[in-house]
Amino acid sequence: MKTTLIIGAGGVSRVVVHKCVQNADIFGKIVLASRTLKRCQDIRDELPNAAIEVASVDADSTDEVIKLINSCNPSIVINVALPYQDLAIMDACIATKTPYLDTANY
Repeated sequence: MKTTLIIGAGGVSRVVVHKCVQNADIFGKIVLASRTLKRCQDIRDELPNAAIEVASVDADSTDEVIKLINSCNPSIVINVALPYQDLAIMDACIATKTPYLDTANY
């Protein structure tokens, strides 16, 4: 089964998660991660019938993002975190050879 890792749990993330769930045949299971687990849980709770797991990650830490990627083995990482976290997430994706989609540029 495909897995999509979405990093960030703000307003943009909420929209991205809803759209990915609507297209579950493409995006598969979703792992939603942010520093604040409660925000991830709130988004997950809006979609009770969807395959969404939540995780806590410090997106400033490339090593933490690498650990998360290795634990959930996503087909793609969608970055909807803060713009200053782009490089740490991108570096983790390069290190793990995971496709990366960035929506949070300066």
